[in-house]
Amino acid sequence: MNYVFPPEDPIAVPVVGSDALFPVRRVYCVGRNYAAHAREMGFDPDREPPFFFCKPDNAIVPAAYGEVLELAYPAETNNYHYEAELVAVIGQGGSNIALEQALSHVWGYAVGLDMTRRDLQMKMREMGRPWEIGKAFDHSAPIGPIHPASAVGHFENGGIWLTVNGQSRQKSDVANLIWSVAETVSYLSRFFRLEPGDVIFTGTPEGVGALTRGDLMSVGIERLGELRVKIV
Repeated sequence: MNYVFPPEDPIAVPVVGSDALFPVRRVYCVGRNYAAHAREMGFDPDREPPFFFCKPDNAIVPAAYGEVLELAYPAETNNYHYEAELVAVIGQGGSNIALEQALSHVWGYAVGLDMTRRDLQMKMREMGRPWEIGKAFDHSAPIGPIHPASAVGHFENGGIWLTVNGQSRQKSDVANLIWSVAETVSYLSRFFRLEPGDVIFTGTPEGVGALTRGDLMSVGIERLGELRVKIV
């Protein structure tokens, strides 16, 4: 191929127990998928179907277990928030996927963070504009190594937590998802054809909050381990 300039290498995430890498295609995020978080953001969780926003593939930042990922405080914000999330990754493509078949399309799971410039997100929301400036910025999607579903199973329940400097900030259970992983995959596939490499951040529990430089986060999900991220 004769490119005008060399293309970037594909974004890829390590797979637990393997030297293989999972190549990232698209990144979808589910908004307000825990009832308590929807309420803390000022919404009634019983009145809306799931909705989605996207991040670019290169917002993904792979993070290794046992190491501290240093994450730079982003530009143009004074209200930088964490959101701990269960991440599902797609290994089999499809459109209009039936609910009872949806989990067969999920290749694996990981711990993730949907980092948010909350002040910019809220400003865009008040103006009726898209959220990308608050959600889709550089390095806004740290993610841990991917665990194959064949090894860890699928997630109907499992604790999810986040601490900042040793203090608990988020603590819930994946069972509290308004829309389960299967429902999310099935619904999303009505609007986009899902393909291998797609990554879905499934939503965050209540307790989101601001970070400052020097803060150390630990974020984990049962059966998937815990990541450590420092804001610099």
